[in-house]
Amino acid sequence: MLPAAYANAPSSVSFKKLRKRLLRQTQEAIRRFGMDGPAADGGPQKWLICLSGGKDSYTLLAALMDLKWQGALKAELVACNLDQGQPGFPKHILPDYLKGLGVAHRIITEDTYSIVTDKLPENKTYCSLCSRLRRGILYRVAREESCDAIVLGHHRDDALETFMMNMFHGGRMAAMPPKLVNDEGDLFVLRPLILCAEDDIAKFAGAMKFPIIPCNLCGSQDGLQRQAMKEMLDEWERRRPGRREVMFRALQNVRLSHLADEKVWDFEGLTRKP
Repeated sequence: MLPAAYANAPSSVSFKKLRKRLLRQTQEAIRRFGMDGPAADGGPQKWLICLSGGKDSYTLLAALMDLKWQGALKAELVACNLDQGQPGFPKHILPDYLKGLGVAHRIITEDTYSIVTDKLPENKTYCSLCSRLRRGILYRVAREESCDAIVLGHHRDDALETFMMNMFHGGRMAAMPPKLVNDEGDLFVLRPLILCAEDDIAKFAGAMKFPIIPCNLCGSQDGLQRQAMKEMLDEWERRRPGRREVMFRALQNVRLSHLADEKVWDFEGLTRKP
């Protein structure tokens, strides 16, 4: 019997293949990037699974519960949703959903909406400040729950969009790492879906009939830099199918000697054979 998250899942062959592919990629990311190692006391890690109510975080929770059910994941899971005080936010959806799954969870209410709208003018996008405030609260909750990591639903396409935003607007080459340690050094930040394509996640979420909660804080987000990067990648993918996968492979195949950053490659110290 499948985990409770699959109560509304279809029984079609195509869905089974999709589920298998997402699970394989998630398990591969966990293995390759050393996410599921032992905690400091030698026991299993404890992960705070961060749920926004969007397709990515629902898929993340379902995949991790699936791997736990199969005995392929050691970490203990605690789901967490942050109610940020947005007007009209449907407070009942995630608590009801998580109770139905029988998964350990916490619902946190913090009015970051008022802070963001007070600090920024209406013509500015709120994502950056909203994200920083949310991350700080999640770190606090992870410590309260004695967690080793917070776990996010970012996927392959998020990483590519971030890479392009950093390159075009930030003047640096950086994306989203699968695993990092926070600035304080006491928590991991993990992205188990980092090898998964957004299109697969969208199909999976639709088939699973997740109760999606849209983010209405920003209103229309068509003007955001990230949306522009997404549209550019979409156009490249239409013209040359498979372009996203090739680009993501490049993020895993870095040759520092062929770039131009003297801080990470000792050009001055290069020598020739006598």
